[in-house]
Amino acid sequence: MSSRRTFAFLPSTIALIVIADLFLLPTVWPRAFLGGDLASRSVALVTLAAIVPGVLTMRRAATVLVVMSGWRRTQKMCRRVHGVLVAMCVIATLIPLV
Repeated sequence: MSSRRTFAFLPSTIALIVIADLFLLPTVWPRAFLGGDLASRSVALVTLAAIVPGVLTMRRAATVLVVMSGWRRTQKMCRRVHGVLVAMCVIATLIPLV
């Protein structure tokens, strides 16, 4: 949470925070729902709650990633990058089940 407040005014860090949240997701959600004692589950649930704002800014991060990569910022390109981020989120969520 504090990293979001510290870097809130730097657009390039929004993309970095969203990608970090996406990589944190597959390590946290199994601990929250698939096993463990009450203490580890509660910490994992709080961590999942902290990830939610980063995942909700995924659209903005897609726009920043398009600009950072040097591509022309069109609506079509932003939607493609957003689709890739959503696909990464789905894959990262399903990997622990395999």
